[in-house]
Amino acid sequence: MAAITAQAVNEFRKKTGLGLMECKKLLTEADGDLAKAETLAKERGLKQAELRAGRAATAGRVEVYIHHDAKSGVLVELNCETDFVARNDEFKQLAKDLALHIMATNPKYVRREDVPADVVEEQKRIFMSQVGDKPQNIQEKIAVGKLDSWYAESVLLDQPFIRDDSKSVRDVIMGVNSRTGENISVARFARFVVGEER
Repeated sequence: MAAITAQAVNEFRKKTGLGLMECKKLLTEADGDLAKAETLAKERGLKQAELRAGRAATAGRVEVYIHHDAKSGVLVELNCETDFVARNDEFKQLAKDLALHIMATNPKYVRREDVPADVVEEQKRIFMSQVGDKPQNIQEKIAVGKLDSWYAESVLLDQPFIRDDSKSVRDVIMGVNSRTGENISVARFARFVVGEER
């Protein structure tokens, strides 16, 4: 077993934002391999984040983004469990990034569950009509793929994150969730453009 140095623990801590003891434990488990330890951290972080998802997130902040021309802006409510995390710099930065993201991408809904059933049915109908010339056995698969793409455009949590499009907005929030140890969620948002009807 490789000896775990303080330098390796600090490097891993900077990379993941986890506590010292957690970093040392993961590095020990990964036999000093940083990449393997990071994979373990992600796996465990996501599992712990899923367990936290049911906990009440009643603290948080409202973030505002006003575009430089003052003709458009966004309000977003980002929730967490405690005021301590709401004042955390990483949480504040996440709120700012989400407001900017919403301004740039104009999502219509926070999560898939927020999309009214009649809107989903209409989209499915449209996509099925678009694939009517394809073989019967693949029409449904193509339509489902098109619906997933539509969700990635219309639903905030499904969208590719503008600062790193290799991750979805959900992945970015889950990353902060796993580092803070709290349930973090977007409660709601509003996007305003001068002269544009809601």
